[in-house]
Amino acid sequence: MILSSALPGNVRGVKRQDKADRIGEILDEMYPETPIPLDHVDPYTLLVAVALSAQTTDKKVNQVTPALFAVADTPEKMAALDPDRILGMIREIGLAPTKARNLWTAANQIIDAGGDVIPDWRFLESLAGVGHKTASVVMSQAFGIPAFAVDTHIHRLAARWGLSNGTTVVRTERDLKAVFAENTWNARHLQIIFFGRECCPALRHDLSTCPICGWAATKQRIRDESSR
Repeated sequence: MILSSALPGNVRGVKRQDKADRIGEILDEMYPETPIPLDHVDPYTLLVAVALSAQTTDKKVNQVTPALFAVADTPEKMAALDPDRILGMIREIGLAPTKARNLWTAANQIIDAGGDVIPDWRFLESLAGVGHKTASVVMSQAFGIPAFAVDTHIHRLAARWGLSNGTTVVRTERDLKAVFAENTWNARHLQIIFFGRECCPALRHDLSTCPICGWAATKQRIRDESSR
């Protein structure tokens, strides 16, 4: 928990950079460790887990992937499966039919490219079912390359905190990269996700009592969200 003495007294109208710096301090205090919430053992299994997590909880993905990885934890093994068999193992996941086809197609693409998941943006984003967010997670968490993966939690909190106007995920990523030091990106995006899940939900949340929204959100934002 954040001590009350650590909270700013009155930061309305504070510069965005100063606000981001203080938010970073709070997140570092609350989440000094940032374990990856998706179970995996290497870049490929992380890629698969992140691709499966779209519109699905990490908890559900972690319930499904053990059986999948028991028979297909490499691109070669995944490609050897029939897409329908993949579907049978991930059926509880949202958008399962599309994801099953994408996993099979991506496995074949990786094999055709040499068989390894490599830290290359163009390569990762060319794979079936892999968008910029998934590629960002793999680059940052599997290879340690600075990236700021923006999911729904990060997108809404950046808007709540006044760090981005929230119009698009692309804009949010750009704005957050501008206010947080590059060497913090890989941990920061996970910290914001943890904070969003544990302390700052999308609905039925009193922004005025939130450890960050309580001072970082504008008065208008607090009023608007309290009426929802």
